[in-house]
Amino acid sequence: MVDVVVDEDVDEDFEPPERIEEAVATACAVAGWLDCKPDLCIRFASDQIIQALNLQWRDMDKMTDVLSFPMQEMPYDFSESLGDIALSVPFITQEANRLGLSAPDHCLHLIIHATLHLLGFDHINDDDAVSMQALEREAMCRMGLHNPYPELDNSSGECS
Repeated sequence: MVDVVVDEDVDEDFEPPERIEEAVATACAVAGWLDCKPDLCIRFASDQIIQALNLQWRDMDKMTDVLSFPMQEMPYDFSESLGDIALSVPFITQEANRLGLSAPDHCLHLIIHATLHLLGFDHINDDDAVSMQALEREAMCRMGLHNPYPELDNSSGECS
């Protein structure tokens, strides 16, 4: 089950994007876990909350768009919580505007990205980044959404 929480201090006009559960399931599928229904929480928060979490858990006193907090390592038990995802609504909205994307679609990309982190993927080194970005592109393509890394795409743009 995917629990969605919107903090009280988030803009009252904000609505979480539709298709959140589909984004999580698609991230799982491209990572090799077909038909899993992970238990996780997605929190939409203010910039200040995300910056505080980033400082507390990553020792980085700066803004970021999304944070993931895995609660398991392989082998995963999908009957237990996989972890938490926290997204900064104002920062993501500004980022989407700068990139010419819809904020809901950009949120879905970041949910896919963070779900892959919960499944053990990262982008610390170049090889891992290439692998993770390929999974993100595939998930976004399966959902009929934008290519999050067009500058890296040497293909025809078709889904694989």
